[in-house]
Amino acid sequence: MDKLVAIVGPNASGKSSLGVELALAFGAEIVSADSRQVFRGLDLGSGKITLEGMRGVRHHLLDVAEPGEFFSMADFQRLAYRAIDDIIARGRLPMLVGGTGLYVESVVKGYELSDKMPDLAYRDELEKLTTPELYEMLISKLPDIEIDRKNRNRVMRVLEKLHDGDDAAPAFSPRYDTLTIGVGWDRETLKKRIDERLTRRSAEGMIDEVRILRANGVSDEFLLKLGLEYRYITQYLTGEWASEDEMLSELSLAIKRFAKRQMTWFKRDKSIKWLDMGGDYLSEARAAIADFLSKG
Repeated sequence: MDKLVAIVGPNASGKSSLGVELALAFGAEIVSADSRQVFRGLDLGSGKITLEGMRGVRHHLLDVAEPGEFFSMADFQRLAYRAIDDIIARGRLPMLVGGTGLYVESVVKGYELSDKMPDLAYRDELEKLTTPELYEMLISKLPDIEIDRKNRNRVMRVLEKLHDGDDAAPAFSPRYDTLTIGVGWDRETLKKRIDERLTRRSAEGMIDEVRILRANGVSDEFLLKLGLEYRYITQYLTGEWASEDEMLSELSLAIKRFAKRQMTWFKRDKSIKWLDMGGDYLSEARAAIADFLSKG
């Protein structure tokens, strides 16, 4: 199989900048795996890399959908396969970089996804339920299923598949020989990085970005469903927070909780090579990729 390098990790871990460094070293192109960066205009709030930050490295799957459009994991997988195959056909190395675990896994493991159109009315009904309620609904249908009861997206996806008449058992057909590199800091360092990034993006106009999106007709419902920055800022702009400082303080805590869940997700995969972020992690990553590429 053709070679693919994936770089994963939680929010604010530095995946994007590391990806650029490694892409420059290996003549690679980057395929972004982020569920919010696919949308145009969602820049500061999603942590989208800037043109300057790309340093000439070609990036794919940024700004491929309009805010408010339906964009699924199946859409991502289809576009990612197309981009990766194009990169390979041009003799370059594809690098999949991002923190949306399902998006990464759909490509690396090769999820076999249904081509049926989703029942959006049913999805809206599921969205009204809490995660524990969704889990109870699922085990009433499949008592023996092994699934993380706290993984709302996964539980909803299985319920939707059952609703559509699909077999809920996952099937995989990996297309690529993949090396996955993990970027993970110790807890206190990551918390500091999250706070520093949030302060910087706030100063750069993250709240104004959401104001402009709303003024341009992007619905509050869509922004709220995006979670984290877009949810909290929309709530602030609609008067649900007493002050900007209160909102940002609570947002910081929410991002940290989310980063912890991201790490839990990625740690399930024992094949991921985690870098020693306290050492010369760039050299470590270069050596791992060079060794991977040298083997067949």
